[in-house]
Amino acid sequence: MGGSVLSIKDLHVEIEGKEILKGVNLEIKGGEIHAIMGPNGTGKSTLSSAIMGHPKYEVTSGSITLDGENVLEMEVDERARAGLFLAMQYPSEISGVTNADFLRSAINSRREEGQEISLMKFIRQMDSKMEFLEMDPNMAQRYLNEGFSGGEKKRNEILQLMMLEPKIAILDEIDSGLDIDALKVVSNGINEMRGSDFGCLIITHYQRLLNYITPDHVHVMMQGKVVKSGGPELAQRLEAEGYDWIKQELGIEDETVGQEA
Repeated sequence: MGGSVLSIKDLHVEIEGKEILKGVNLEIKGGEIHAIMGPNGTGKSTLSSAIMGHPKYEVTSGSITLDGENVLEMEVDERARAGLFLAMQYPSEISGVTNADFLRSAINSRREEGQEISLMKFIRQMDSKMEFLEMDPNMAQRYLNEGFSGGEKKRNEILQLMMLEPKIAILDEIDSGLDIDALKVVSNGINEMRGSDFGCLIITHYQRLLNYITPDHVHVMMQGKVVKSGGPELAQRLEAEGYDWIKQELGIEDETVGQEA
């Protein structure tokens, strides 16, 4: 069976009346890992929030489809059930809900009634994936993200990714604030997911993450658009030379769109 396709066409997005995305075009297929890089304030995080339906972001024109279905007509939870996943830069803390309960509920919410995952199977899967991610087993019974360090939160996002097995994952600066050991573990988790049924969009500022996860496609965002695309060598050149050569090549003025939201 072929993988899914997330298709973004001429996407325009406003925040409080200010246009941030100005015609983004992107297609992510199962089996592909895409990386988006770009200076601060160019709309990278706005793109991830718009895909997942954050209410602050108003899509004024353009389309987002997943396997031909109109994502923009779906509520946030429907998008998740359809197979989209967002690992956020700053995951929320949820008091009173354990990590294990949250994960099991999330898995079952995507299954038909009567097809829920059994408790024993769930525990086996979670234990093995937590071990793979070098996570403290006690984290399963801690309240979701409450008191977690930055590195623990990021590992926990990858645990959710591995347990939920989405069709398309968007990882928004999953590498920010990670030391090199945690970065390797998080990268291992993402690499473990690679396959024809899994597509991924990584939003990052740094080549260092891409040293561990080799993307199939690298895109540069500036001024609310994807202005250049290439292979892994594009990210390496950006690391070595910065963004000025792209600005000069495309005749882009040195300005940003506004806040990165």
